[in-house]
Amino acid sequence: MFDTVKRVLVGQPLATAQAVHERLSKRVALAVLSSDALSSVAYATEEILLVLAAAVAFTKSTEDFWYVLPISLAIVVLLWIVTFSYRQTIFAYPSGGGAYIVAKENLGTLAGLIAAASLLVDYVLTVSVSVTAGIDAITSAAQGTQLVWLINHKEALGLIAIALITLANLRGVRESGAIFAVPTYLFIFSFLGMITWGLVHWLTVGVPAPEVGTLRVNEAYPVQRLGLLLVLGAFSSGCTAMTGVEAISNGVPAFRKPESRNAAITLLWMSILLSVMFLGTSALAYLYHVQPSQDETIISQFARIMFEHPTMQMGGTEVHYLKWAYFLVQGATAAILVLAANTSFADFPRLASLMARDRFLPRQLAHQGDRLVYTNGILLLALCAGFLVWAFGGDTSRLIPLYAIGVFLSFTLSQAGMVRHWWQARGAGLAPHPAEQAHLHGAAPPAEHAGPEAQAPTARGWRSSMVINGLGATVTALVLVIFLLTKFVRGAWIVVIVIPLLVAWFYGIHQHYANLEVKLQVREVRPLGRLHNIVIIPVQRVHQGIFAALEYALSLSQDVYAVYVEVDPARTPQIQQEWARLNTGVELKVIPSPYRSFVGLLVHYIEDVAASRKDSVVTVLMPEFVPVHWWEQLLHNQQWFRLKAALLYQPGIVVTSVPYHMH
Repeated sequence: MFDTVKRVLVGQPLATAQAVHERLSKRVALAVLSSDALSSVAYATEEILLVLAAAVAFTKSTEDFWYVLPISLAIVVLLWIVTFSYRQTIFAYPSGGGAYIVAKENLGTLAGLIAAASLLVDYVLTVSVSVTAGIDAITSAAQGTQLVWLINHKEALGLIAIALITLANLRGVRESGAIFAVPTYLFIFSFLGMITWGLVHWLTVGVPAPEVGTLRVNEAYPVQRLGLLLVLGAFSSGCTAMTGVEAISNGVPAFRKPESRNAAITLLWMSILLSVMFLGTSALAYLYHVQPSQDETIISQFARIMFEHPTMQMGGTEVHYLKWAYFLVQGATAAILVLAANTSFADFPRLASLMARDRFLPRQLAHQGDRLVYTNGILLLALCAGFLVWAFGGDTSRLIPLYAIGVFLSFTLSQAGMVRHWWQARGAGLAPHPAEQAHLHGAAPPAEHAGPEAQAPTARGWRSSMVINGLGATVTALVLVIFLLTKFVRGAWIVVIVIPLLVAWFYGIHQHYANLEVKLQVREVRPLGRLHNIVIIPVQRVHQGIFAALEYALSLSQDVYAVYVEVDPARTPQIQQEWARLNTGVELKVIPSPYRSFVGLLVHYIEDVAASRKDSVVTVLMPEFVPVHWWEQLLHNQQWFRLKAALLYQPGIVVTSVPYHMH
């Protein structure tokens, strides 16, 4: 039954040979790997305004909201520096892995693990922030409708959204890409249309007087006069628009051939769209005089103004003929925000698998499931993100201070690693590679260079490449310092503590695997000895399955003991009588248990037998009956499971189940 349910939800298994067919085209990859970055425009501008609101509340004037424009422009400049830096990484490291691989190979293992810990934390926060922001968009659209009650159930809605995204990703890369492509492109076109219409509406019609409402201020910033620290705080909050930029660089192997060229093109398109949409959102927020509100996002506010203001008379009734566009934008925004978590579901399991292969994470994370996805990594990400949504009450602003610290730390380490990479490659004497030359000139790569070998790292233009990556490392390091200065006491300290703890955990796992390898290594070949086998059969009751257990026990050894723990003395005579009637020739030993302990007393008895016979191995046979239906097993005593768990760590003891199938 479990397998049937799994196949309905997840789908039929995929053969390893089908992996090449699961790769992404540029159009689908833009939806799968860019949804996080693109969706951030829905809350990045609002986060800037929430910080500036501290100055607006102090001066009682909205003039300070003007700073949203230069701050947004500075963030876009930073975006393009990082974009060109990661374009270098795409061609130098076509196998993917991103900051972890680059930092580990060029700056050392510690730097690689710090980058990996930063990215893993950021991926978890990306899911939490994206989902909670999407729920905010839904509850904003519900204002004034019969669904206004949804605002009181943000945590539950967020957990449901994470569960649905998890299920979609468990079905596989291509299927999840097809699911997410439609809402992503709907968001892009509806958002660009809204920006265009909003500018036209502002130029031709103007805007009504701003509504006076309760100004929402970021709770981490006290009311104060506008100063440098407040501007830097707004800048760092707005830098959440850049999260997810590294996803394409990390996921190069997921693209169709030629992988690097397709990834580089997708990265450029993503940056162009992100720049236009982010600047457009900030411009509309300023032009339409909207301000942060507790119950409605700024996008919802200016979308209401521009789409509800145009009216026409029909039969004496005033009709808002563009109101449908408002719900289209809000619906598309909510969808992309919730589905933006898919970027993390694509990259977190892949990064975890790379680290697991290097023995820095549990090996279970390295294995692909039957749908050619890293199932365990997907489930781990869903659990961590769901916990954060629950712990922070589904509040986006409470999660934002934790956000982007990790991504800018990984940005810095990745770009610093690339600087060292180009410095080491300067003397390699490698000529420009045909595939890379073709990309630079906008042409397709030659057919003979279309395979993976066409994407090997090259030393072409190492000086200019090093300058680009050096600039990227310097700028992102500066932004990281700004983050730490402005957000440390406002929640970022949690990430600063978590990252070193994760690195220590990685080293602990690696040390465990290293020690295990040493202990399991065969040092010398010795002749096999023959051990005497002592078989112990625990008896809880006398039933038909006892015969199968006894027959198997006698096939192993003639030294067989049946043991009954007397939890209820009133039942002992009946058990002894039923055992004697079997006439097996095996004596039943009764162990009194005055404190009604079954597992503990039995474990002590088995340990005593093993200790008294050092030259023997003790085999514990458990006669278990298997009901016809799986759910019937829940109705029976689970003492055997506890006994197995207790004996697992005892040396010299073998535990075996002898099933008796009721059907």
